[in-house]
Amino acid sequence: MAAAGKPSQQLNFIDAVQRLGVAYHFEEEIEEALGHTFKRFTDENGSFKECLIKDVEGMLGLYEAAHLRVQEEDILDEAIAFTTTHLRSLVEHLDCPLAAPVNRALYRPIRKCLERLEARPYITMYQDEASHSKDLLELAKLDFNQLQSLYKKELSHITRWWKDLDFSSKLPFFRDRAVETYLWIAVACFEPQYSYARRIQAKLLAIATVIDDMYDAYGTPEELELFTEAIERLPEYMKPCYQALLDAYKEIEEKENEERSYCVHYAKEAMKSAVRAYHNESKWFHREYVPTVEEYLSVALVTSDVTLFTIISFVGMGRMATKEVFDWVWNDPKIMKATSTIIRLMDDMASHEFEQQRGHAASSVECYMKQHGVSEQHAYQELNKQVENAWKDVNQGCLRPTAIPMHLLTRVLNFARAGDFMYGGGKDIFTNVGEVMNDNIASLFVHHVPI
Repeated sequence: MAAAGKPSQQLNFIDAVQRLGVAYHFEEEIEEALGHTFKRFTDENGSFKECLIKDVEGMLGLYEAAHLRVQEEDILDEAIAFTTTHLRSLVEHLDCPLAAPVNRALYRPIRKCLERLEARPYITMYQDEASHSKDLLELAKLDFNQLQSLYKKELSHITRWWKDLDFSSKLPFFRDRAVETYLWIAVACFEPQYSYARRIQAKLLAIATVIDDMYDAYGTPEELELFTEAIERLPEYMKPCYQALLDAYKEIEEKENEERSYCVHYAKEAMKSAVRAYHNESKWFHREYVPTVEEYLSVALVTSDVTLFTIISFVGMGRMATKEVFDWVWNDPKIMKATSTIIRLMDDMASHEFEQQRGHAASSVECYMKQHGVSEQHAYQELNKQVENAWKDVNQGCLRPTAIPMHLLTRVLNFARAGDFMYGGGKDIFTNVGEVMNDNIASLFVHHVPI
């Protein structure tokens, strides 16, 4: 990393390492390099050097680095405003190969990108660059193919398990999203050593999606009360889902020995909390009740399922996830709340029109509009501001020294990134599966990279 001389060269190299999906091999080197490089973009007064306006690559690097900003870090807020304005004014006049990375960054900066989804298309772009590193390119290709082979085996296991459950005939109302849920989990917990974590998370997310649909679109208040209480006299159609849930938790219990029995307790409590929150939202819908934004978020941040799946991911990450780590998650630290906020608000803005048409509790959009007497567009603007502020809290939570090991915090960061991918641009590509989702599934799980 230190070999690159100019700040723009060093940031471009870091950009390549991250987009090629191999940054997890060089975490400490990247952190150190970013700290030294950023200072070289400012003059003695702390202002951004005017020469940057003519240095598109340097400005792009500064734009990417500035997205690591935290609360009350005015210089980075200014950096994003400065670089965004100039990059937008320049992008239409840029030639290849600069135009593509600038457009891509303006749509979604690296900080919000998922490494595994970026890697495949960027490998193709990077190998066409005259200045590319052959060693780095070869590492990226080998790394991608090795992980893809592992993902294929895991996905085969998940799809067989899902087919055996036969939910499509027993529960015809639900979203059939086994492959999509595995993708969500694989991109958030992608490293090769976390195979067990991916498997158990994918199963529980698929089941949670069915439960969510049951509460949102199918169950009566009386039936949902039964499921929430988890009593034995469940309506017939609910029994397969409940049994699948019990079987998934049995798998966790069998895997974790007495030394980590606390994992099972937290995993069960997190699911109970999520189901209670689903039930609260269902009661709001049946009562036609529109809460304040604050009351809504007290429930809807739970139904974002960030706490549930952070705990489940930590179950699969071995001894580094101590009881103290699970206590930390359960106490809802700022980074957890921020990640829940990102997913919940982006989900609401992307899906609320469709959800309201099919019959659903009020989302944050309807709640904000009613509480403040504003238009839908104004509500979007204010909620997007909350999303950007939440990203600052996510970044703050990742600053060293961290409250828990960075390998664990990366799961939380990747859940936030996954939310941006699934709901970015005002589109819910998880519920309304289309070209973007299908292309990413094919890229990550099907198409091998030629060496």
